[in-house]
Amino acid sequence: MVPGELRGLHYLAPENSILIPANLGMMQNSIPSFHFNTFLNSLPNSHITPSANEFAALSSSISNNSTSDEAEEQQVNVIDERKQRRMISNRESARRSRMRKQKHLDELWSQVIRLRNENHSLIDKLNHASETHDRVLQENARLKEEAADLRQMLSDIKIGSPYSLAFRELE
Repeated sequence: MVPGELRGLHYLAPENSILIPANLGMMQNSIPSFHFNTFLNSLPNSHITPSANEFAALSSSISNNSTSDEAEEQQVNVIDERKQRRMISNRESARRSRMRKQKHLDELWSQVIRLRNENHSLIDKLNHASETHDRVLQENARLKEEAADLRQMLSDIKIGSPYSLAFRELE
């Protein structure tokens, strides 16, 4: 059969066909090829020929002479590498998070400083207005006293003056 026919037959297989894992090449296989063929022939649906990809995976696993220790070590190395990448990714994510928080904290601090400056400015303006108000009240009180003194002086002048009749007539 040609590989194209192999692929075509794979699609005609029933749903409960035997599936061979994709990582079969990484697994340790010490079964000789003649035992493997008899094993496949003894299974149900053994008349179904594996696809070209599965056949390549099977042939590479048969020719692979790695031991189970090497396969386990390789899997451990892959797992360790993934852990290392995940750890680096987590560190980078935490660093970016810290940078965002620091930037936010800096923005909030600058806002606090700006608001403090505005507050001091408003307090200064309020104090200036309050001082001006106090000075105006004092000036008013002084002017009222002067007006009262002037009225008193005028009334004293009217009473003791020979011209008091003239003043009364003018009023």
